[in-house]
Amino acid sequence: MKKKKVNIEIKNRKASFNYELLEEEVAGISLMGSEVKSIKAGNASIGESHCYIQDGECYINGMYIAEHKESGKNGHSDPYRKRKLLMTKKQIRKWDKSLKLKGNTIATVKLFINSKGLVKIKVALAKGKKNYDKRQSIQDKDMKRDTDRALKG
Repeated sequence: MKKKKVNIEIKNRKASFNYELLEEEVAGISLMGSEVKSIKAGNASIGESHCYIQDGECYINGMYIAEHKESGKNGHSDPYRKRKLLMTKKQIRKWDKSLKLKGNTIATVKLFINSKGLVKIKVALAKGKKNYDKRQSIQDKDMKRDTDRALKG
């Protein structure tokens, strides 16, 4: 029996606008079976999620995964429950030191399914942008769009 390819990419577009992404890392997530089915159906959101490190483990909180319609009694009950990120101890310790600096956080960038069919999440060590940095990002994006229009038109 052949597995059909599932190409799911759920992005957090606000992450690059609100944060300056310093270092990115791909991590696995500890999920229940019904949650994986729901993600493969595209019923998840990482827009309001945040990551934190507690007791030498990295967790993600606020990630929404809808209940799968065909999951029975074994289905998950809380779509916003905290989930453990599967990262190396060395990486967690390195990021824990960086989080102690003022303004640093762990931002979720993208949730996807890799070539082996495993659910992965791209997280980034990030520093919060100031309002004037955000305005500069908007101006740069507008200028790029205008130049693209001028070249096409």
